[in-house]
Amino acid sequence: MNKQRYEELKHLGAGEKSYPDTPDRAILETFSNEHPDRVYWITFDSDEFTSLCPVTGQPDFGSIRIEYVPADRCIESKSLKLYLFSFRQVGSFYEDVINRIYSDLHAVLEPRRLVVRGRFTARGGITSTVRVDSAE
Repeated sequence: MNKQRYEELKHLGAGEKSYPDTPDRAILETFSNEHPDRVYWITFDSDEFTSLCPVTGQPDFGSIRIEYVPADRCIESKSLKLYLFSFRQVGSFYEDVINRIYSDLHAVLEPRRLVVRGRFTARGGITSTVRVDSAE
């Protein structure tokens, strides 16, 4: 394996990591797509997503699904995990969270296609799903 190819990845293989406390402090790391001419999907599911309601400060729980067709870059999963954890102390409405994740991923990946979906647990008997799709 050519380790030089992955030298830019700082999170992967590192020991204990401190968690970023906001998405602004999180670093989304990427690596070269070895198959840029092939159209294929990559999917990440995070079933333990947490953020805070910006009005009440109460925790919001949900699952996040990220699907994309890479162009030249792929996201490194540990940096994505740390990035998603960084929302735990941030007050944001569901719509803002999903649009922020979409914008940040789109900026670092410039993918052929990107879909970010958040499904949030019930509040007052209503579940919420927010989806951003680059094709729409």
